[in-house]
Amino acid sequence: MALPVTVLMLDYRSGLQSYSPGMPPQGAAISTDIDIAAVSVPVVPQARRARRHARAATPMRIVLIRHGRPAIASNPRTSHSGFRTYIDDYEAAGLDPESAPPDELQDLVRELSAIYTSTQPRSTDSAKVLAPNAELIADPLFAEAPLASPKIPLLRMKVPKWAVVARILWHAGYHPEIENYRRAKQRASQAADILMKRASDEGETALVAHGYFNAMIGRELRRRGFRKTGSHRVRFWNAVIYELP
Repeated sequence: MALPVTVLMLDYRSGLQSYSPGMPPQGAAISTDIDIAAVSVPVVPQARRARRHARAATPMRIVLIRHGRPAIASNPRTSHSGFRTYIDDYEAAGLDPESAPPDELQDLVRELSAIYTSTQPRSTDSAKVLAPNAELIADPLFAEAPLASPKIPLLRMKVPKWAVVARILWHAGYHPEIENYRRAKQRASQAADILMKRASDEGETALVAHGYFNAMIGRELRRRGFRKTGSHRVRFWNAVIYELP
């Protein structure tokens, strides 16, 4: 018989004024098919990285997992105002009951006593299905990097194309009333700190969160010397493993 799931809610206390539990980042749920390396800042050179981060004394493994398919239509055609509404609806959507995690992913996290998630329903729902016996540590720090709907009149596109345009504009500086790239990058660094602390204590940990922000955390882990297995893809239940020997 499965043990009851415990969800521990954490309060986000960062100094980033543009992000708080009371103001969900608009568009956080929607991942795009842009390669994060193509639109973000260059990776810090290896030599400098080695000086800034001492290597751990014991091996560590961190698994970054994208949530399952949310219970919302994924490809409707809409206007910019419709995309803004879609963003809010996506944020509120839970996991589609028909979206089950792959067996190999369940095997990967089976022995973990706790799993981190964001506080969005699709993330916590996915973690409960993936690891029903684990403690869930839900923290808004792990929310998706936000998007804002660009005000382009007379244009109708499918949602994934709107998400691509919005993500490019976000990197270019379009972030009305939402977290900007610099602050999201700082948040990704804080997220990496939390995951590394748990992995240092337990040997391994996992996060069930969101595609683009997972990739930002992964970039930070690579900067700290972790080796990556897998790729951050626009695919539900996608998992990438980071290891520090």
